[in-house]
Amino acid sequence: MDVTLHLAQDPEADELLGRSPLAALIGMLLDQQVPMEWAFAGPHTIATRLGSDDLDAHEIAAYDPDAFASVLSTKPAVHRYPGSMAKRIQQLCAYLVEHYGGDPTGLWRDVATGGELLKRLNDLPGFGKQKAQIFLALLGKQLGVRPEGWREAAGDYGAASAYRSVADITGPGSLRKVRAHKQELKAAAKAAAK
Repeated sequence: MDVTLHLAQDPEADELLGRSPLAALIGMLLDQQVPMEWAFAGPHTIATRLGSDDLDAHEIAAYDPDAFASVLSTKPAVHRYPGSMAKRIQQLCAYLVEHYGGDPTGLWRDVATGGELLKRLNDLPGFGKQKAQIFLALLGKQLGVRPEGWREAAGDYGAASAYRSVADITGPGSLRKVRAHKQELKAAAKAAAK
């Protein structure tokens, strides 16, 4: 994996996301209840605070939990809920170590179908169906991971020429389109609730 992503809207953070599958997974995990750019800048902040230019699942899984929570809590915090997200990141990394030898690419390296990849992503700690589908769409649309049926498995997020999620963000223009789509959904949900 060595592509240019534009999810953090910060060159150094995006560079890490583009070359590190673990950074991309952690960014996706952090992408809840905070702005997307903040979430996807998180892996770079964590790596920097750990004194590295990359992230290692073995190292993070074995890190003292209180010390790792402190890494995320140091101001500016990596997330609105740094303690709980530190725990989730360590659970994710421990799962990757146990099931894939610490190599996130093992999630998709030998999958035959999009459905199988979706199941593997859905099994990750902190990943529900929607998060798994969005990450599957990101893999297919921007990272070249396209097992048979990946678009169908990703649901609406896999649609070509859509602007629904981080999978569709390739720069500032597409970021605006994704934000506009999300605002339309919120407005429709608010109107339906009335």
